[in-house]
Amino acid sequence: MNPYLEALQQRTRRHFFRDCGVGLGAIALAELLARDRARGSPHTPPPNPLAPKKPMLPAKAKSVIYLHMAGSPSQLDLFDYKPQLVKYNGKPCPKEFLEGKRFAFIRGVPNLLGTPFKFAKHGRSAAELSELWKHLPEVIDDIAIVKTVQTDQFNHAPAQLLLQTGTNLPGGAAIGSWVTYGLGTENQSLPGFVVLSSGGKAPDAGKSVWGSGFLPSVYQGVQCRSPGEPVLFLSNPPGLDRAGRRATLDALERLNRRNAEAIGDPETLTRIAQYELAFRMQMEVPKVMDISQEPKHILEMYGAVPGYVSPAEGAADPRTLYRGNDPQLANNLLLARRLVEAGVRFVQIYDWGWDHHGVSPGEDITHTLPIKIQMIDKPLTALIKDLKQRGLFDSTLLLWGGEFGRTPMAQNSPNQKFIGRDHHPYAFTMLLAGGGIKGGQTYGQTDEMGYYPVENAFDVRDLQATILHLLGLDPFKLTYEYQGLSQRLIGAEGKAKLHPQLLA
Repeated sequence: MNPYLEALQQRTRRHFFRDCGVGLGAIALAELLARDRARGSPHTPPPNPLAPKKPMLPAKAKSVIYLHMAGSPSQLDLFDYKPQLVKYNGKPCPKEFLEGKRFAFIRGVPNLLGTPFKFAKHGRSAAELSELWKHLPEVIDDIAIVKTVQTDQFNHAPAQLLLQTGTNLPGGAAIGSWVTYGLGTENQSLPGFVVLSSGGKAPDAGKSVWGSGFLPSVYQGVQCRSPGEPVLFLSNPPGLDRAGRRATLDALERLNRRNAEAIGDPETLTRIAQYELAFRMQMEVPKVMDISQEPKHILEMYGAVPGYVSPAEGAADPRTLYRGNDPQLANNLLLARRLVEAGVRFVQIYDWGWDHHGVSPGEDITHTLPIKIQMIDKPLTALIKDLKQRGLFDSTLLLWGGEFGRTPMAQNSPNQKFIGRDHHPYAFTMLLAGGGIKGGQTYGQTDEMGYYPVENAFDVRDLQATILHLLGLDPFKLTYEYQGLSQRLIGAEGKAKLHPQLLA
């Protein structure tokens, strides 16, 4: 047989594209590298995908701090006071609220549940707040309270994924990933997208809520910790100093560049960029993450305690160990301010334990909800004040809320000692402030039972579009080609709208 013809018969389409089409890209890459070597650079890093990029639109905000309360706080006990619901507390729920609806746990005909807490009006905006908020009234005129947020998911994991990644299935790209993909980051020695967590557990959707999905992995969130080693596996192993690490990275870079030239996989160049970022982070991250450098009055303002590790972390049921004065969440909010101040583009904070069904002491509205509010109330107020006094408030978009709301009726429970509500996707409350938001307003209203919006419905797609718009990214034109579609954070269909009344 003819060996040449035999070899041709063994070649596949994959071989052809590797050696032909992609090979042209490798030639171009080699030409660029040759130009760098001609300039005499002994160590030329690849193009940095996190380098700052020009916004697509005029931007109001430069960075984002997004506080996600995993499990979803009860809007009816915190922000959306309903006298009629209190009046009919304990009465059977009207059938129109049940027919054709799907609930996570409610079965049969539940009773209506009026809030057990008193409400009062605060600030020039006369915003109604629950008595549980002791500090937030001090800054309420800086906040927009959006009461009519809607989603189409009623279970935690898919609702968190839809809100945070634009799809209710794993594999989507997180908001922070989209933002760093579109804008890069200002500090090249820190990640553009940082994740902090508290409450003893991760969100129900897991780390997918800060993953990069189909975007290059350099844009995924980097999880950091306030106590201990800030980023796991970032430090050099025993016996390897910084010079040795540099030599190792140089060798790995040469191998990865050869692999990129041969295969043409863009993830190879991403890997080089990640190695280089990790090397720079070794020097920068420990300084930024050390909140003990803050003056005493700032630590006291937040209620922060450097080096504190909550006993709830790693516990079988963290909710049984919650204490209102636990400073872990306060530490993370102070750390978020330090990260934004240092040039991080997107800081995502997840706090678990807001799922109050009323079936156990840790899920009781009258017991655990006040504890969780005490944990967030003081540091959230301090964060707004601190951003303002440092001149960062107008350039930092601040968001607070869960993945859906809680029902106006009580969840049927075999143990009636506790009070709780089921998941409610039709209307819930989120707080927006800073970075181009017009504060001092309540946006949208719900019906007399707090079940549906009656004006200014605000879809989670609208929230995603608002975030991108305020950062100078066009939510309808920021795309990434994947699986034959122009993927967008707001979904390929692009069913989102902006709400001018919310914008400053």
